[in-house]
Amino acid sequence: MLRNNTALWRRLGASAGAAAVLAPLAVLGPGAASAQAAPARCTATAGPYQKQAEAFLGRRVDGRQSVGDCEAIRTFQRQHAVYPALGYAGPLTWSMMRLVTQQRAALHHPNSDGRCPVNRGRIACVDLTRQISWVQDGRRLVREPVPVRTGRDGYETRTGPHRVYWRHKNHVSTLYDVPMPYSQFFDGGQAFHAISGNVWSQPGSHGCVNMRPGDAAAYWRLLRTGDDVYVYGRKPGT
Repeated sequence: MLRNNTALWRRLGASAGAAAVLAPLAVLGPGAASAQAAPARCTATAGPYQKQAEAFLGRRVDGRQSVGDCEAIRTFQRQHAVYPALGYAGPLTWSMMRLVTQQRAALHHPNSDGRCPVNRGRIACVDLTRQISWVQDGRRLVREPVPVRTGRDGYETRTGPHRVYWRHKNHVSTLYDVPMPYSQFFDGGQAFHAISGNVWSQPGSHGCVNMRPGDAAAYWRLLRTGDDVYVYGRKPGT
């Protein structure tokens, strides 16, 4: 019955599937298998964002690809699930570098624009645009911003005010039969929870806020049932 009711599916199931960790190939997106099987050697070609990548990585900015440049770019690509990881400074790599730059800039003052309402006690803020989340208690920053992976196009993490209404430390998705450690549900089937994959991988979840295991464990210790959650912004690509 759920499969024939799109609205109910999205609210109760898809987000729990958002919560669900996708199989590796689905997490990485189309073509990931062939990308991972690509030759190990670096590309000798300078990409359209070569200078920007060099500056971001602290390399000499000359717009010319060197072995060192390529290896540095490849390391970044592997760490942030950009495939194929051949050291080519293309648009996907530069887009990820810009996102990481935003995340780094938010480290100590994530709510400088005042978009997350932090005048109501403890609250977990989720910024879809920058793909980060943090916890505040009034003006005090309790947990600095951490990278997250939110809902993909068509399964967006729902914006607005929410509250943690159910917590299950060792939850398993009933839809996907996949572990969802440290699950804290705040809207329908949408929850904070840990994944074993890469939080930077695309295209995203089915609505949940995916976190690295250590970050999800920290949220589990910090939040309680009834605590506020506020989601705002728009995930790139949705």
